[in-house]
Amino acid sequence: MPIDDQLSAAVDVARAAADDAADAGTVGDHLRAVEDGERLVSHLFECRKPGYEGWYWSVSISRAPDSDKVTVNDVVLLPGDDAIVAPVWTPYRDRIRPGDLSPGDVLPPEEDDVRLVPSWSAGDGEEQTPDRFFAREVGLGREWVLSLEGRELAADRWQDGEQGPESAIAQQAPGVCHSCGFLVSLAGPLSERFGVCANGMANDDGKVVSFDHGCGAHSGARLSRSAGVQKLPLPVFDTVGVDEVDGF
Repeated sequence: MPIDDQLSAAVDVARAAADDAADAGTVGDHLRAVEDGERLVSHLFECRKPGYEGWYWSVSISRAPDSDKVTVNDVVLLPGDDAIVAPVWTPYRDRIRPGDLSPGDVLPPEEDDVRLVPSWSAGDGEEQTPDRFFAREVGLGREWVLSLEGRELAADRWQDGEQGPESAIAQQAPGVCHSCGFLVSLAGPLSERFGVCANGMANDDGKVVSFDHGCGAHSGARLSRSAGVQKLPLPVFDTVGVDEVDGF
């Protein structure tokens, strides 16, 4: 279907509408007319508004059947293909990263967070099963606990992170955390794979570490012979001693 000739020719009507809606001097040259539907056309004008390079004014006009009266529907400012636009908005929850929270910040979990389940439906360990329903009735304990998915996500994150076996410091450690005297045991299902470092001189002090992690501060670490005090060789030029010479 060809574009409506009367609407296509109504450039002056569209420009007047754009001038009325925009700041003075911000409506530039007419770019083209675009058919949006039957007896519905948009006229596009260059935008000269500072900071809006590549944008254009779009004026939508139409007319009723068997009518010569042109009606202006709306005037909008739209970005073109080369326009500078703001990046797609990302929700706060998706932008935040570990360590971003400051004092006073609040980050509640999602209502359907798979990492959490009601405490009455899953406890920290099977040994606590008989106590769950009683605790729920009297209002004791936590309302929510880690789900199986939550535990696995945490375990994978810790195992693959800086406190796991693949970190550079663990690769050159004299021993693993499982055999270190500074390892503090955890309780619950994750205690079979992780503990907490309690060596104040270690990089991971106070952090959860995997049993197969390690560092140079292992309780069984010992200095090798090459690390001890070595006897220095005699100097090539003795600038410290005093040579005795006959006649002096």
